[in-house]
Amino acid sequence: MKRLFGKFVYFIFGWKLVTSADMQKVKKSVMLAAPHTSNWDFLFAIAGFWIMGLDVRYFIKDTYTKSLFGFLFKWTGAMGVDRSARNNLVEHSIQTLNQHEQMVILVPAEGTRKYVDKWKKGFYHIALGANVPVSLGYLDYKEKIGGVLDVFDLSGNEERDFNFIQEKYRP
Repeated sequence: MKRLFGKFVYFIFGWKLVTSADMQKVKKSVMLAAPHTSNWDFLFAIAGFWIMGLDVRYFIKDTYTKSLFGFLFKWTGAMGVDRSARNNLVEHSIQTLNQHEQMVILVPAEGTRKYVDKWKKGFYHIALGANVPVSLGYLDYKEKIGGVLDVFDLSGNEERDFNFIQEKYRP
C-alpha cells in the first residue's frame, strides 16, 4: 500500500525517482538529506522511500508523535525527539540500526530547514558507530527528481569524508 501511495504522489506531482546507487547497500544506511529547505521535502522523500521499498526512520519533534495524529507520523517512520532535553540521539540511532537487518535513518545535514553555514555531524557519528554506509539522498525541485546520488563507506577521516560528500552535492 505504501508503495502504491508513493507512486501516486510522484505521478500526481510529475516527479521521477532516479538512483544510481547500489540499493543493497542503501537498505541499511544512514541517509543524508541535503539540502533540507521545505516542508514538501517530507512528502517527496517519504514517497520515494516507499517506491524503493525502504524501511525508513527519521527524527521529528516529539510534539508531532505525541499529538492526536501521532500514530500517523509513527506509521511513516517518525522517531520523536524532545529537543528541550539532552538526548543521546547518536547512541540511540546506533542501537536502532543494530537491531534491524535493514533500515535507513534519514538525517538532514543541516539539522533544520533553515540555512546554516555548517552541517551537523550526527549522521557521520551514527554511521561510524553502527558501521553502516552513508547514502546521499536528494530532491531536485527544478527537475522534479528525487533519488539517491551515491552510497559509500566512511573512511574515518572526517575531513576527507565531508569533502567527498559536499562535492557530490555541489551540482
